[in-house]
Amino acid sequence: MNHKQSIERAAPALLVALGIVTALPAAAQSAPPRHDEWAFRATVYGWFPGLSGTTEFPSGAGGPSIEVNADTLIESLKMAFMGTFEAQYGRWGGLIDWFYSDVGGDKAGTRDFVIRGQPLAAGVNANLSLDVKSNIVTLAGTYALIEKPEYSMGSVVGARMLSMDQTLNWAFNGTGPVGIARSGTTEVSATNWDAIIGVRGRARFGGDLRWFVPYYADIGTGNSKLTWQALAGLGYSFGWGEVMAAWRYLDYEFKSGEPLQSLTFNGVAVGVSFRF
Repeated sequence: MNHKQSIERAAPALLVALGIVTALPAAAQSAPPRHDEWAFRATVYGWFPGLSGTTEFPSGAGGPSIEVNADTLIESLKMAFMGTFEAQYGRWGGLIDWFYSDVGGDKAGTRDFVIRGQPLAAGVNANLSLDVKSNIVTLAGTYALIEKPEYSMGSVVGARMLSMDQTLNWAFNGTGPVGIARSGTTEVSATNWDAIIGVRGRARFGGDLRWFVPYYADIGTGNSKLTWQALAGLGYSFGWGEVMAAWRYLDYEFKSGEPLQSLTFNGVAVGVSFRF
């Protein structure tokens, strides 16, 4: 039998590091360099994401499923790293990005879950803990399609890798029947590669066109049934780079029978982009 974990959390943690995860460097683009010059970009940012999704945990010992809402367990960020590098030569360019986060939490004496769709027997509760480690790596080529003072648009073609490890620990308290082992640990690991295609750009406004509205969208498939991403926000340009705030949404729908069933990152991102 499988243990099934329903993940729905709103993380209060601030993820701050060097880089961006696909959308931010794509959206925070400026006019392309001259055709005979290279240009590079790095971004420092913070992201306030919510995480939701569904995962099936194989128990390894049989017994019915245990269904847990992770928003009652995941409380804090343990570790995070984000790094990106983007290069552009004329209209052509490319980027590589790596995002890592480790979030988790625990709850003692809880009855906020069900076993095989049924509540616990009277007098029984449990101590639960959940840890979720996420890696997202993006490799993509870019091409500037339109470049005007007031508006720019470009294409993105590449691949995105998602690697996730989730660990659930439980220990039951009380003397009533529970239908599964009184304590245990179960883990799910999955790695998905997906081809992606998308668009990015910005609309500039204001007397000197320093204000801009960045946008980004992509869609893809491969090991996943479907993945898509979208971003929109507001920014301001300086001679050395830009500052920006945006809302970013990244969604995965996995194929039937996979341990990961669905996954969504959703929240506000703020960043400072440096050009050199």
